[in-house]
Amino acid sequence: MTEPTPASPPARAAEPPQPDRSAADAAPTLPPHAPAADSPAPVPQMAQADEAAPPPAQPPSGAPASTASLPGPLMLHMPVDVRNLSLALLALFASVALLHWASAVFIPIMLSLLLTTALRPVVEVLRRCYVPRWLGAGVLLIAIVLGLASAAWSLSDGAAQLVDSLPVAAKKVRDSLKARTGASSPLDTMQKAATQIEQAANENSATANPPRRGVQRVVVERPPFNIRDYLWSGTMGLMSALGQLTVVVFLTYFALASGNLFRNKLLRIAGTSLERRKVTIHVLEDITNQIQRYLMVQVFTSVLVGVATGLAYWALGLENAAVWGVAAGVLNLAPYIGSALVTGASALVAFLQFGTLDMALAIGGASLVIHTLVGNLLTPWLTSRTSSMSPVAVFVSVLAWGWLWGLWGLLLGIPVMMAVKAVCDRVEDLKAVGELLGD
Repeated sequence: MTEPTPASPPARAAEPPQPDRSAADAAPTLPPHAPAADSPAPVPQMAQADEAAPPPAQPPSGAPASTASLPGPLMLHMPVDVRNLSLALLALFASVALLHWASAVFIPIMLSLLLTTALRPVVEVLRRCYVPRWLGAGVLLIAIVLGLASAAWSLSDGAAQLVDSLPVAAKKVRDSLKARTGASSPLDTMQKAATQIEQAANENSATANPPRRGVQRVVVERPPFNIRDYLWSGTMGLMSALGQLTVVVFLTYFALASGNLFRNKLLRIAGTSLERRKVTIHVLEDITNQIQRYLMVQVFTSVLVGVATGLAYWALGLENAAVWGVAAGVLNLAPYIGSALVTGASALVAFLQFGTLDMALAIGGASLVIHTLVGNLLTPWLTSRTSSMSPVAVFVSVLAWGWLWGLWGLLLGIPVMMAVKAVCDRVEDLKAVGELLGD
């Protein structure tokens, strides 16, 4: 009996070849959820549908690209610091309020700086001739004050006649207009209509609301015209103006007598670095040169306006043509207001002298043409050329400072903006303001 042979064990499945351990350690390990690099990524159904769709038609090579293919409008991303901008605006508004509130202090200071800049070259010439600064400044200011006083005194008679003739001329113009229209003027008609409407309204209110018993009706009457009040206010205004002029004269004298004292102080304040001192010197020189050129332009245009006005009035036969020429030259320093005063007053006096509206219009038209050509065209152009400021900036500066300081602002606005531009051109953070004011 044969013994059964033992059953052979089942064959094992073929094992996959083991990878090289060194290569496995060198290869980077991927996270368990990341797909293998060789395995294709799953494609969504929408992408398969897009691949099945026909490609869009391409425009020809010469045709311009459609706006739909552009990514969008070009945008300039500029970081804006809202906090710094708000602080700058608040500082600007506070400065404007301070300049308006303390105008009685700032106006004499600015006038004295303007006169100091204009008269310093003359004092330096006298110093080269071995005349001390304090003596040369005193003699120069006394000569200027005495010259202005003598000129005003010599022209006072003609000016007094001119002022006395203005009310008569105004009454004559009104009578002439009434005679031409044959009835009352439109202004008188409107005044009568307004008076009748007011009377009707008062009657209706009295009828609708009758006074109660025991209630006394009170009528408020205006105080009568008192000439003393107006004389007192005018005298106080004149005394205030004389006081400010006295302050300006003394400030100018001290500034001229001190020489370069304040300039040296500004250099010390600027710091010890050579670059800061150079920038400070350049700023001071720019301000001085631009203000001196501006004053030369103002003197030239004022003389031109005065001579042209005097010759035109003399040719037309107007009396006191020299007085009108001097008045036109002096008032030319106040832009727009001075020309309006000269034009209106000369037209009234011409009507009083000749008795016809044609001559009044001719005199006023001649003055208007001269001031328009010189004051509104030549002066802004020369100012922009000498100060490197745009004519628009000059015009806006005159309007803004005239609103801030009145008549003195019209005279001082442009020199102040010249100084601002000179500072802004030398300071890196303020170059945008200087570029805005430049030509």
